[in-house]
Amino acid sequence: MSLNTVESVKSVDVQTRVQYGMMIIFGALCLIAAAAPLELIIKATAVSTLFGLTAGLWISHLVQITQRAAIRNRGGG
Repeated sequence: MSLNTVESVKSVDVQTRVQYGMMIIFGALCLIAAAAPLELIIKATAVSTLFGLTAGLWISHLVQITQRAAIRNRGGG
């Protein structure tokens, strides 16, 4: 990683870094579960649950960013 990349990651809000990390973890687990040699119903359940968690975190992150922008535009932050 270049120095600029490290600095830009460190400048991001802690909550955002945690959300991104959790999205990466659940997304990776989703891919692993999809490739795992499991029974079809178990695989489908695991993949859909992990994908749901990933999508939920992503939507929550977007709502949080939108709220911050709205507060900043109103002069509250």
